[in-house]
Amino acid sequence: MPVEVTIRPATAKDITELVEIIRNAFYEVAIRFGLTETNCPKHPSNCQPGWIEEALAKGVRYFILDSEGLSCGCVALEQAGPEVCYLERLAVLPAQRRQGFGRALVDHVLDRARGSGSNQVDIGIIAAQTELKEWYQKIGFIEQRKARFPHLPFEVLFMSISIKDDK
Repeated sequence: MPVEVTIRPATAKDITELVEIIRNAFYEVAIRFGLTETNCPKHPSNCQPGWIEEALAKGVRYFILDSEGLSCGCVALEQAGPEVCYLERLAVLPAQRRQGFGRALVDHVLDRARGSGSNQVDIGIIAAQTELKEWYQKIGFIEQRKARFPHLPFEVLFMSISIKDDK
């Protein structure tokens, strides 16, 4: 990973930048799984400024990773309950992948979740995206269950990681 890497909290001033990162990072997934605004309007590849505004208003925390003057990725952390957080919208721009940025963002939100008193962080991913599942498993996430939802054209895999005994 380049030396000049920072992860900073995002604010309302960063909404346009967050939308760009999320849309671009999830574009390839949308193409791969045939996800469109019609069959999956809430997929991150269709991200809109209003989504980020609403999330920030309800307390979801976004973080942006900057490297060498470029915003390369982002992630969101939602406090779902007193002991559980959701990791959401992990996104790294395609040209900046395979440099450890995704892992740095995950580590960052795991630390923030731990600091908030949470014992667990949960995620939901496209079940058929096996390489992503394996990536999360290397970090320590464990497959919990799969589910189908009528508004989604794919099966969702829920995974979680216990953070109560870490560090």
